[in-house]
Order: sequence, then structure tokens, then C-alpha cells
Amino acid sequence: MKLPRNLTGVQVVKLLEPLGYHVTRQTGSHIRISLQNGSHHVTIPAHNPIKTGTLSAILSDVAAHFGIKKDELLNRLM
Repeated sequence: MKLPRNLTGVQVVKLLEPLGYHVTRQTGSHIRISLQNGSHHVTIPAHNPIKTGTLSAILSDVAAHFGIKKDELLNRLM
């Protein structure tokens, strides 16, 4: 699946909430999200739109934590 090119950082945070992530803090234009149990943390820039390379890296990190492929994660989120 092709990465969306018009997502904002805030929209990415909302997409990851059903996986168990919640906002732990925000410093300037960067949002830190963590899993409920604190086992994984991701920093997302609150840019509009978020760059595709940055989005790809975030999704790869989350997919690796859950032990799935990035395409499978994208299909779950979209």
C-alpha cells in the first residue's frame, strides 16, 4: 500500500491510538506517544503534512515492535 502524503502529525497520533498508544508529552512541535504499559515510545513531529520519509520511519518502528510488516500495519490503520 502506498503511504498517504497528506497526513498531519496529529492525525498519525490518532491513527495509532487504537493500537494502545497515548500521548505522554509534547515539547514544541514534537509529540511523544507511548504504549499503555510503557514498553515502546515514538516521537512524532506535529507538522502539516508530515514528510513521507518520516512517516515511513515511524510506521516501520511501530511495525517492528509488533512483529508485523509495515504494509500489514498500514492496512490495519487505514
